[in-house]
Amino acid sequence: MTPVAMNLAGVIETPAMPSSPYLIDVDGHPYVPLADSGVVLGVHVGDGVFDHDADHVAPGVTLAHADQAARHALTTFACFGNRATVRSGAAAGAAGFVLGKRGEAGRVIVVFPDDVLARLAPGDAVTVRASGQGAELPGVALLNADPEALGLLPLVVGPSSVHSTVRVTVPSALAGNGIGRPAQMWDVDLQVTAETAAAAGLAGLRLGDLVAVDDLDVRHNMGYRRGFRTIGLIVHGGSPQPGHGPGLMPILCGPADRLPVTVTEDVLPMLTPDALHFRP
Repeated sequence: MTPVAMNLAGVIETPAMPSSPYLIDVDGHPYVPLADSGVVLGVHVGDGVFDHDADHVAPGVTLAHADQAARHALTTFACFGNRATVRSGAAAGAAGFVLGKRGEAGRVIVVFPDDVLARLAPGDAVTVRASGQGAELPGVALLNADPEALGLLPLVVGPSSVHSTVRVTVPSALAGNGIGRPAQMWDVDLQVTAETAAAAGLAGLRLGDLVAVDDLDVRHNMGYRRGFRTIGLIVHGGSPQPGHGPGLMPILCGPADRLPVTVTEDVLPMLTPDALHFRP
């Protein structure tokens, strides 16, 4: 079948906060969340998920839409590797690429080169050439990823399986916020902090890494299923909140024997900003 693309409208978010600025961390202490939306400077694909003193921090900008139904559609149809184009403001005409998405009300994470980010402002209009949702691979489910962008990731597509090189394989018991939600609209947080990550093999986790989660089926609403495996892309950093942590956007799911993995000992980033910025 011929894939279909759509141009979707989004707006760079303005960070918002209720009348009290505080959230509560896993130990019951209040904190003020930083950098979970809007235009985020100084954070890049390849950075460690616990490198920054921030909450759910993602590189680049987050997109939303004033109409909630349109915001859900933007979040659902935008896929990893989709091209994004700035349509208004000082950086009009500049190009970036979708890294991932987050749940709740819905937001799309788009990365741009640093010189473009410096010219962007909340309220700037951005269009996303959305393509990929609904595409198919043999033997496994593909979601949230443009098939043409899979070459950016350490994946080998076979006749009935997909082999992935991942940073680590973790049990579904670590799946936190996002569980029970539709994976085409949400990421799922891995419930680790900077202090507990090492015990789970996640101490060196970076933005843009692939992680395998065993016994997790995300083809529809995300939930436990013995013998299934989900491969996801890390799209945002950690969080002090209980039940939250680094964000994994699912891209592959199926029976574990159709999603074999190799755990890499290479400490270098799996995905770099240049790989996205200079993609044709």
